Amino acid sequence: MSRERDLIAPAPPAHVAIIMDGNGRWAKSRGLPRIAGHRRGAESVRRAITASAELGISYLTLFGFSSENWKRPTDEVNDLMGLLRHYLRGGIAELHQQSVRMKVIGDRARLAPDIVTLIDNAEKLTRDNTRLTLIVALSYGGRDDIVQASRKLAEDVAAGRIEAKDIDEARLSSSLFTAGIPDPDLLIRTSGEQRISNFLLWQLAYTELVFTETLWPDFGRADLEKAISD
Repeated sequence: MSRERDLIAPAPPAHVAIIMDGNGRWAKSRGLPRIAGHRRGAESVRRAITASAELGISYLTLFGFSSENWKRPTDEVNDLMGLLRHYLRGGIAELHQQSVRMKVIGDRARLAPDIVTLIDNAEKLTRDNTRLTLIVALSYGGRDDIVQASRKLAEDVAAGRIEAKDIDEARLSSSLFTAGIPDPDLLIRTSGEQRISNFLLWQLAYTELVFTETLWPDFGRADLEKAISD
């Protein structure tokens, strides 16, 4: 019986989060502009979504654009926003066909109005899908997430809706951008960097961390399966 148990594949983690790092280095190593790395990275996003759905993962969170990324050169930011528009216009139908629900977390006030509209439309179209929930962090920072949640709770206390003593971990969690979403079981960061870069600071308290040397544009199903196995 023990041999049979050893042969049974472990259940997949319910929630996997990924810091998609290495697009620029992938492009530089090939003498290509950074945008070429970002375009290739978009293909890896599609592979990760498909593989996650097939592996039975329920939630996949991707760090798409951090609050710190706004400090990058204007041309690069514009290129990234252009890629985001392209994906929101052309890739959501594919997600819907795969029964993937899309949710975006982060500060939408800094995004262009047309991008916010595209996000709203994508979330509405896919909101009843159940195979996989894809959470995309855009204009997101973990510290800002905690600050905005604290601000909400302070406003509730000031308005008399709750008392200060009512604030606990559960109430703060329910005020974060990720309200209603379980904390990640596994965080993967590509490219060899070993830090979490202001990503899901509250939510990663008990998450397993895997750092892989693979650059994000080269990341595929085998890399995802290895990270889960590790």
